[in-house]
Amino acid sequence: MLTNLALIDWLIIAIYLAGLITFGAYLSRKQSSRRDYYVGGYRTGPWPIAVSTMATQCSTNSILGAPAFVAFSVGGGLLWLQYELAVPLAMIAVMIFMLPLFRRLRLVSVYAYLEKRFGVSVRVVLSLLFQFVRAFATSVTVYSIAIVIELITGLSFFWSIVLLGVITVVYDVLGGVRAVIYSDVLQMSILTVILLLLLMILSLQIGGLDEMLAQLSDSRRQALDFRHHGLGDGHNFAFWPMLFGGFFLYVSYYGCDQSQMQRELSVRNVDDGNHSLFFNGIVRFPLVLLYCMVGVGIAVYAQNEPEFINMLPASRGTPNYNLAVPVFILQQLPVGLIGLSMVALFSAAMSSLDSVINSLSAATMEDFVRRFRKNRWEDKKELWLSRLITALWGGLTLWFAFYVGDIADTVIEAINKIGSLINGPVLGVFTLGLLTRRANALGVICGLICGFLLNLFCWKHLPGISWLWWNVFGFLATVFSGYLLSLLRPPVVDLNKELIWSVSNYRQFGFKLNWLPRYLILICWFMSLVLFLWYLSH
Repeated sequence: MLTNLALIDWLIIAIYLAGLITFGAYLSRKQSSRRDYYVGGYRTGPWPIAVSTMATQCSTNSILGAPAFVAFSVGGGLLWLQYELAVPLAMIAVMIFMLPLFRRLRLVSVYAYLEKRFGVSVRVVLSLLFQFVRAFATSVTVYSIAIVIELITGLSFFWSIVLLGVITVVYDVLGGVRAVIYSDVLQMSILTVILLLLLMILSLQIGGLDEMLAQLSDSRRQALDFRHHGLGDGHNFAFWPMLFGGFFLYVSYYGCDQSQMQRELSVRNVDDGNHSLFFNGIVRFPLVLLYCMVGVGIAVYAQNEPEFINMLPASRGTPNYNLAVPVFILQQLPVGLIGLSMVALFSAAMSSLDSVINSLSAATMEDFVRRFRKNRWEDKKELWLSRLITALWGGLTLWFAFYVGDIADTVIEAINKIGSLINGPVLGVFTLGLLTRRANALGVICGLICGFLLNLFCWKHLPGISWLWWNVFGFLATVFSGYLLSLLRPPVVDLNKELIWSVSNYRQFGFKLNWLPRYLILICWFMSLVLFLWYLSH
């Protein structure tokens, strides 16, 4: 335990949490159907969705882990910023190939497209895969942030989970996706303010941003690594695997993952969805740069104040560097601002937890409960059933969090690898549906298995290959094997051509010529970021 919070800090936290529940209850009065609950009745504007999507990406693991990677990890530093270079390019792919078609179909679950294209078996397999991986990853996230809350506040592990998880589940159950979106906007605002405050304090203590970067070691200031390729040289975070692997990872995550695409499906029209993705493609890098610069400040502060490392709680005999930011907050911020900073850490966790629980509920309701029930319920009954499923998923993920303690140290390190095992294959399945006419259910399921097994082989037997490449390998293996195996069966003669991407369909789905300049802006932004990282390295 690092400290017990002052009464005013607890008061700030209590007001914030009570406000979230009140807001969720207010939004619940405007819901009359499951579509209101899961996609906001297709009435949400683009900017709240854009901020909410970005907030989900900015989890507690990012806020704590990225600064620790920049400041202390062996082989770490500003190389992490390369991971963001693929985001603008990935947004273009999602804006062109996925969102227009999915939004036109008025989907609630993105996996409903797979049934329309291939049949119910593919929908069920992909939805189950999503639910298993997301529920497991979310439980680990809850466990990790509960440990942080326990150390900082002095609460027991049980009450730490209750404080974080139960409040999130309650306002999520009440308010649905609109509560998720608008609470994420508030949480993102608080988090950004606290990060800016921390960066300002660190830079003032050290002598300015330029001096802070100057005192950072050359190896950690390097933000681009063109010398390595990650194909057996043991360098996971070189430029090429982070660019290509990151591209396939982000297209899969933003375009094929229910937890992300569900919010994009909540927009009023395709144009609003594209605005949301465009905003993410531009603004996400500055946010990541902000918390990585906090990591730079922490690194230099630790160099100048050697006793700081000794203040970090130990884990298996070594300092837990993930707690560097909370320890600095407790040292440097006055009473009141500490409470607001704890709210910021809560916000980072809640913004990831609320969206995942809601999307798990949507996938269960749409892909299983409604799909396999012959008779439909009334809208009100579906709404209450949706809330019940959300509560069950919330309780389940919190319950799982109590049982990952023995494996959390290894799982937390491997959680991104687990995602990379399936991101490429899942994207391959959607690509076969969107871009080919001959692909069929048996072929794509076999392709999915081939892509997953190839990535699993790389993990077990080719440790020198960067795990970021798995996103590429799994995608290619799924597409090629899935297509070839599909050729063994006769083509589908009654295939709906509107389920296949084409230029004519794209125009029909919502393409506007005025989006071409925005695509070019995203490409220019990508090139500008490469130049900026090169400048930062020198």
